[in-house]
Amino acid sequence: MIQPATWDSHPEPLAVDSAPLPEYGSGSLADLLPTLAAGMAVPGMTAAIGELSPADRNCVFLIDGLGWEQLRAHPEDAPFMTSMLSSSRGGTGRPITAGYPATTATSLASVGTGLPPGAHGLPGYTVRNPETDELMNQLRWNPWTPPRAWQPYPTVFELAHRAGVHAAQVSSPTFENTPLTRVALSGGTFLGRLTGEERMDLAAEQLAKGDRSLVYTYYAELDGAGHRFGVDSDTWRGQLMYVDRLVQRLAEQLPPRTALYVTADHGMIDVLFDEEHRIDFDEDWELRAGVALLGGEGRARHVYAVPGAANDVLTCWREVLGEQFWVASREEAIAAGWFGPRIDERVYLRLGDVIAAARDDVLIIASEREPKESVMVGNHGSMTPAEQLVPLLEVRS
Repeated sequence: MIQPATWDSHPEPLAVDSAPLPEYGSGSLADLLPTLAAGMAVPGMTAAIGELSPADRNCVFLIDGLGWEQLRAHPEDAPFMTSMLSSSRGGTGRPITAGYPATTATSLASVGTGLPPGAHGLPGYTVRNPETDELMNQLRWNPWTPPRAWQPYPTVFELAHRAGVHAAQVSSPTFENTPLTRVALSGGTFLGRLTGEERMDLAAEQLAKGDRSLVYTYYAELDGAGHRFGVDSDTWRGQLMYVDRLVQRLAEQLPPRTALYVTADHGMIDVLFDEEHRIDFDEDWELRAGVALLGGEGRARHVYAVPGAANDVLTCWREVLGEQFWVASREEAIAAGWFGPRIDERVYLRLGDVIAAARDDVLIIASEREPKESVMVGNHGSMTPAEQLVPLLEVRS
């Protein structure tokens, strides 16, 4: 588990191997569904999170943006989930980790496929498509890219459905036919409902439909409030209060022999609006020199160099940012295990020539290229505890 003491010292520049790694293989989001499916005897699945006990019916409620640290900081706004903190990770009272980068498209793919980013191939908010040399936004799937060519592995839901498990997703109708849903969460039945209450009620019904059931449900609005207003704003706290009631509503309706797991795709931090905390790539000639494409997001950048300039870009970024960011070459990040224990061949060139992960409360914005993202209050993506640690709260019936 990531410990705050990991970055108490300030080497200059930060050593690549000093970045606190996600717990791939034993306690990351990619390990959750394989563990649950193994407990339901789905072939090929491994119970990687050893603290979890099998159940015949399993429900995962993923709350977008609910980091472990943010939940613990607001007990009065989330009394029900706070009362469950000791149940996290099989009663150990510990969180799990999101994976790198700690961002929605990457994390949802890790959840659904049971694979780390280096294998499933969604290693960032935006990454280069090596076939076109364009940036591909993996959350909005823009520009269009054939989904199954981009991510060819079956999801755990598909494998569970083939094994006779009743598999279902209960989410907003908006997500039913998106490419991200197709590559990350498809399999079984998709059921769209608009309100949170409807989703909770229907998720409970779906759990009861099979002797073995795997049900996934999702809530996005907490994340949106954090991005727009910050993670300690009245709007964010109001959303936390609401989602706390949703968790309780679902927990009180669980059919027999069910385990409910409440988790998240990442946490979030607020970043101040000044030049010290928001470094503008579009106005910094040093950072722009030799760069063909800027991918990722403010706290987790993929930097693609013009041919022959990768070493110069790495040197520059390390000199300019190395006290605040872990700055690595592609090979260094792979060797350090940032994206998991293996990198598929099709994924290799999606990773930046240079990869920069924020240690301090700073961003690399791009005010002209990314005007909307550059003005967000709450941000995430890197390997700090506020972003990486997510709950795995548990209720059993």
